[in-house]
Amino acid sequence: MDFLIPGSDFFSWISYAQTLAKQHNITSRELELLVTHFTDLSSLDLKLKKYRQKPYINSKISWEKLKELWELRVTKRTPIQYIIGECYWRNFSLTVTPDVLIPRPETELIIDLALEKTEEYPHLRQGKWLDLGTGSGAIAVALAQVFPNAEIVAVDRSEKALNIAKQNAQRLGLSERIKFYKGSWFEPIKEQKNSFSGILSNPPYIPTSEIASLQPEIANHEPIIALDGGEDGLQAIREIVEQSPQFLQDNGILILEIMTGQGKMVEEIIKQKGQYTDMEIRKDLAGLERFAIARKTPHQGE
Repeated sequence: MDFLIPGSDFFSWISYAQTLAKQHNITSRELELLVTHFTDLSSLDLKLKKYRQKPYINSKISWEKLKELWELRVTKRTPIQYIIGECYWRNFSLTVTPDVLIPRPETELIIDLALEKTEEYPHLRQGKWLDLGTGSGAIAVALAQVFPNAEIVAVDRSEKALNIAKQNAQRLGLSERIKFYKGSWFEPIKEQKNSFSGILSNPPYIPTSEIASLQPEIANHEPIIALDGGEDGLQAIREIVEQSPQFLQDNGILILEIMTGQGKMVEEIIKQKGQYTDMEIRKDLAGLERFAIARKTPHQGE
């Protein structure tokens, strides 16, 4: 660590920073993340106010820069994950930048659903799994962890997002397990039909007209390409549902994250395709509609 912050200065500032957080409805946990990421103070040090006894605090960045970053969080509503370049998701840490969507805690359940839905068909855990619109690579690396004998394929149309996803696979020692492809949805993997045990996606599902009214942390900072689901929010979902039967094995699983209130419409889209069975809409831990699940109907022959 290259910089020294006087303990007395830090003591005065942290009190001010906490007050600022309260005034702007930002949790003290975010301030803790900033400080513990850039200095040698731990969460326990902050809780016990051990910085009061330290003449100096070691920091990776200058004192002015640390204060500036907190002002950025408060005044510009820049997500703390982008400020520290890191996001904690499931049981690991991911690199994130404004080129990728910040993985949400509720999305973690998509992996648990994949585990649950393969209990009846354990052979699917050995096959190939597809993460469409991988972004940071969160779903892809989690799949590689929970299905150690599976091959993971991850697709994204953003070169910058793919670079972040590859970094995350590498830092978690999973580069050899995940193949990355650049392109829109199934386009770069069109030679891999009928080969996937499961297809997972957290696609853009917010109606275009609703994006401007989202929290500023989302509307002003996260990539629009990962949010905008078209006029009714279902554009990407329709495309995935339409094409995925060609790529799934018999009894292969499709799991899509959806927006609350879209359940019935997504269920209808899946039914109209006529190639799925065992359809259901599942809620997240907050009791909100969050996932659409279906299984590819086994082929009965011509």
